[in-house]
Amino acid sequence: MRRSLTPAAADPRPQLITASAIHTIDDADSVAEALLVIGGRVAAVGDLESCRAEAARVSALAPREIDLGEAVVVPGFIDAHAHPLMYGQMMTWVDCGPERASSIPEIVALLSAAAEATPGDTPVRGYGYEQQNLAERRHPNRHELDQVSTSRQVYLMNASGHGGVVNSFTLEQAGIDRTTPDPQGGEFFRDADGELTGELSDAACNILTGVRGVKVGHHGPNFHLEDEPAEHLRQLEAAQERFLAGGVTAIGDCQVTRREFDMYLRLAERGELTTRVSMYVLSHLLDEVLELGLHGAFGNETLSFAGIKLYADGTLGGWTAYFPDGYVGDPCRTGQLYHSPEEYDALVRRAHAVGLQTATHAQSPDAIEMVISTIERALADRPDADARHRIEHCGLPTGEQIERMARAGIRPVNQPQHYYNWGEGVTDAIGTPGERFNPLGEFVAAGVPVTISSDAPVADPIPLEAIQVAATRVTRRGHSLGPGELRISAREALRGHTINGARSIGREDDLGSLEVGKLADFAVLSADPLAVDAPEIGAIDVLETWIGGQRRYRKDS
Repeated sequence: MRRSLTPAAADPRPQLITASAIHTIDDADSVAEALLVIGGRVAAVGDLESCRAEAARVSALAPREIDLGEAVVVPGFIDAHAHPLMYGQMMTWVDCGPERASSIPEIVALLSAAAEATPGDTPVRGYGYEQQNLAERRHPNRHELDQVSTSRQVYLMNASGHGGVVNSFTLEQAGIDRTTPDPQGGEFFRDADGELTGELSDAACNILTGVRGVKVGHHGPNFHLEDEPAEHLRQLEAAQERFLAGGVTAIGDCQVTRREFDMYLRLAERGELTTRVSMYVLSHLLDEVLELGLHGAFGNETLSFAGIKLYADGTLGGWTAYFPDGYVGDPCRTGQLYHSPEEYDALVRRAHAVGLQTATHAQSPDAIEMVISTIERALADRPDADARHRIEHCGLPTGEQIERMARAGIRPVNQPQHYYNWGEGVTDAIGTPGERFNPLGEFVAAGVPVTISSDAPVADPIPLEAIQVAATRVTRRGHSLGPGELRISAREALRGHTINGARSIGREDDLGSLEVGKLADFAVLSADPLAVDAPEIGAIDVLETWIGGQRRYRKDS
């Protein structure tokens, strides 16, 4: 089968766009009044007359003038860490988040209603609960989910995406009992008597993937659940629309397997992959990547390969991040490292040796230490001043680790919406140190570039909400998390979701700012995020989203 991934031809006629303010996010943080777009790229930006003069100089066609009135233009947001297909898949699941359910009986009621509405043996899947947000302040158990069904799979995923709870039928169907050993990189949780509770994490979720699902072993959390390819395609299309509605024009997909790659190819073949995607292939495929000779970034303007995704530990939300001395909220839990330091070291060194960027999930100080020390050794063996190795989430680095990140050029990729949605849960889990979760202000003070992303489906891809939280550190419940020096300015946060995001995915030559020669990707906003009070930024509407000089989204009036 012949597949064409050539982007749609851009409008050859010049487009002259004016707005009350156009934030270019160039090195000078310039503000313009006009933007000239030709062939999908920025041809001029500045005052109206100079843009008109440039249009006349380079084209015999009169420009199409588009006046956006009082709206404000910013570069298209870069969501450097997200999981679009999983996000689309979860849009078909039952929302059991804090706005829908505040207790376990309420969750059971939501899932039961879905089971009644879905005949046959179709699995019932829910998502979004965080145990510390529930009235019971614990995970549900399998017996409670048995109230939903005892004859088909019921799976309730934790908000972190790193596991959740299943009913007894699911365990029995998979042949899991109290004597079953935990898989490497995962756990079947047990009560004090050794009986299965139904809670499972990370690699243990392989029991959910089905015959055609993707089993990733201990290289990351497995939310690659099985659906028909046509359904996956619909899910990806639906997710793409949500990203566009948030003003997102480029995405770093940070857990790509054959499932995601196939769906992107299918969507691109149909000419319907409108957001730009940079793929980070999961580390269990590193041998295949090296065998194929994929020793650097490649692709086109729309779909490209960026690097390798690894996992050091689990998640703070699901209490699987690695704290060897135990959690304050449950001293018996220590979380886990996905790899031994030796195994992780070998994986990163193999990738770095051929010039591949790595992006490693790490939350606890111990996990972050494993990542930093490995990268330091790799750089000592093969110096590369522009390696741009990333630490995803980078929740609780020490001050000393941040200084070493600055020296090594390591880029943290953070998600402020995590502490907006469940920041209190971090302090419940590990105590007062949790108030430093995602210490963006400390990164800026140390000269470490801040990159902001959503981690969708863990949070919705709403960059303006993320920018607000980065500038306020106020949670959804109204709590201020940590001291003021952990906040960053709205301007720094905007750069974190645009040009710094582009640099983190290696696309700053084309994306992240509105400068001559770059792709004309931008979002049209109802107000200026750099002019309103920080707590009001999240309420700003995205009116339109443009990619390559073409409007791809318009908010319904």
